[in-house]
Amino acid sequence: MSDHTLITAVNGLQNGLSPAVYCAVRYPDRGLRHRRLLRKAGLRIDTPPPIEYAVAVERYLAAAGLGDSSRRVYRIALDTWAWALADRPVPAGPARRRARPPVLPLALLDHPSAPDRLRTAVDRRRAGTDPRTLNRELSTLRAALAWWRARGWIGTDPADGLRPLPLPAPGSGPGTGPLTTEQLRALFALRVPLREQVLWHLLHESGAPVETVLALDVDDLDLPHRRTRPPAPPLTWQAGTARLLPLHLAGRTTGPLLLTDRRAPATTPTADRCPHSHRARLSYRRAAELFTTHAPDHALRQLRPARRPLA
Repeated sequence: MSDHTLITAVNGLQNGLSPAVYCAVRYPDRGLRHRRLLRKAGLRIDTPPPIEYAVAVERYLAAAGLGDSSRRVYRIALDTWAWALADRPVPAGPARRRARPPVLPLALLDHPSAPDRLRTAVDRRRAGTDPRTLNRELSTLRAALAWWRARGWIGTDPADGLRPLPLPAPGSGPGTGPLTTEQLRALFALRVPLREQVLWHLLHESGAPVETVLALDVDDLDLPHRRTRPPAPPLTWQAGTARLLPLHLAGRTTGPLLLTDRRAPATTPTADRCPHSHRARLSYRRAAELFTTHAPDHALRQLRPARRPLA
C-alpha cells in the first residue's frame, strides 16, 4: 500500500469508514502472523486485540494504575502520536488538550510508513516544544508500545529508531531561563488546583530548588513570619504564598507539605506519607508533569527568579 493510499484510507476513517473493515481488508493475516511471532519469542498473547488506537490507549491507561491527573497527561501524550500516524500536524497550545484526535486502527502502527511518520512528527515539534516535554512524550509512547506488543496487539515497534532529544545546557536555549514578569502573571492567573498554586508561588517567591520545596513538611513552616523553622533549609516567602498556605493546609500540622492525589503504596516511608489522608509526598516527576500540562512551553525550574522575585 502506498503512502497516498494509506492517507486516503485514514481520511476515510474520518468520513465513516469502519476501522474493522479497514483492518480486515488491509491486515487479513495480522492475528495469525503475530501469534506465530509471539509464540516463537515466548511472549504473552491476549485476544482479541482492540481495533482502534484510542481503545488500545484506554486499556493501557486503565492497566497502568495511574491517578486521574497522570492518566490525563499520559492520554494527551498518546493522542499526540495519533495525529502523527494520520500524517496531520499536532494542534498547538491549549487547543491540543481540547482537540479530538483522529480515529485510527491500531494496525497502522505495523504499517511500514509508521516509523517515518513518527520521525516527521518529532522533527515538526522539536522547534517549538521543550526537549524535556518531548522526551517525556516519547517515553510514554515507548511504554505503551511495549505493553501492546507484549499482548500481541502489534508486531513491530515503530518508535525503535527514535532517540531522546539532547537537553540544552543550563541557562541556554528557549524554555530554560527564568519566566518573565508577563509570563508569571499569566501563569498565576490560570485556574489550577490549590496545590499547584502553592508550589508555583513558593518556588518563585523563595527562589529555592524544586527538590528543596518538595521535601518540606508542614511542621517546617513558620506561617506568621513567612519562613521555615530549623532544621529545615532557611526559606522565606511573600504575600502570594502566605495567602495560599493556610487554605492549602486546612488544619494539617504534620506530614509532607505537598501531597499526591492518591493513597500512598504500602512501601512508602512514613516520612513521605500524610498521617491523616495517607497520601504520599508529591514527587518531582509528578510536579513537572502537572506544570507542563498547564504550561506546555515552559519547565518547572523556570519559576526560580533570576534576581528579585515578582512583588
